[in-house]
Amino acid sequence: MNSDSVQMRKINYGGWDNCIELSNGQISLIATTEVGPRIIRLAFAHGENLFKEFPDQMGKSCGEKWRAYGGHRFWHAPEVMPRSYAPDNSAIAHQWDGKLLRLIQPVETSTGFQKEIEVTLDPQENHVTVLHRLTNKNLWPIEVAPWALTVMEGPGRAIFPQERAGNQLLPVRPLALWGYTNMKDARWIWGEKYIQLRCDPAASHPQKIGMMNTLGWAAYVREEDLFLKRFAFDPKAVYPDFGCNTESYTNGDMLEMESLGPLARLDPQAAVEHTEHWFVRKMKISENEEDISRQLSVVVEETDRLI
Repeated sequence: MNSDSVQMRKINYGGWDNCIELSNGQISLIATTEVGPRIIRLAFAHGENLFKEFPDQMGKSCGEKWRAYGGHRFWHAPEVMPRSYAPDNSAIAHQWDGKLLRLIQPVETSTGFQKEIEVTLDPQENHVTVLHRLTNKNLWPIEVAPWALTVMEGPGRAIFPQERAGNQLLPVRPLALWGYTNMKDARWIWGEKYIQLRCDPAASHPQKIGMMNTLGWAAYVREEDLFLKRFAFDPKAVYPDFGCNTESYTNGDMLEMESLGPLARLDPQAAVEHTEHWFVRKMKISENEEDISRQLSVVVEETDRLI
């Protein structure tokens, strides 16, 4: 049922108090405020969480050890220990103006960065706009890229589009592999039009890939639920990890759908922003590339007018 407004309410969820739920009657999301910034849940009304939750970490807070928690989080790239793993275990501030929810993390003591996430739920569409803002609170400049990671519940399957260029003499994009990436792993489907990565709870070793994704979308299918992530690509920008603006990691029953913004030199007090658009649909999609093209192309075209 469509509604003309988005409803906000404070709830307890997963052992955390003072969570914020946004709902438009069709879909809902939940953000934590005792830790974060983090969106821990996205679901159809009365449906299961599309995002992964780690039961042994739900409801926890405080401490110096980084926890995955699950859901959607905000990092900065390139990945390095310990900077990327600054704990988000402390309470955050939040603001709600009737349309936009702003989640504001205190300055990270170990990095000097401050993270903010702004969430807007469309009142009539299954569409969430998620803006990530990273501010350099240090006294010196730092080169960094904003990095948005959404941890999906398994089993399921990620789908990434392959560019189709008219000039057959030139490459269309780089593909980055990690030291543990095994291209023979049965979870990979290397197609002509798409790269697919299955999330298999029975698989106990990780797989990861990165790519320059000029088409600016990635999808995840779990039974009859489709999660589509849209994001920008700047052909003039330099991206981390050999030019990747899209990455995916899976291990066991979770799979990360990741998008990255360009590398930027942030002077003191300067900020960089990175926006994702999330869409959810009820749609069952097979591994067949013709089925993917026929069904997903319609959804991608529909979402073009909303971003």
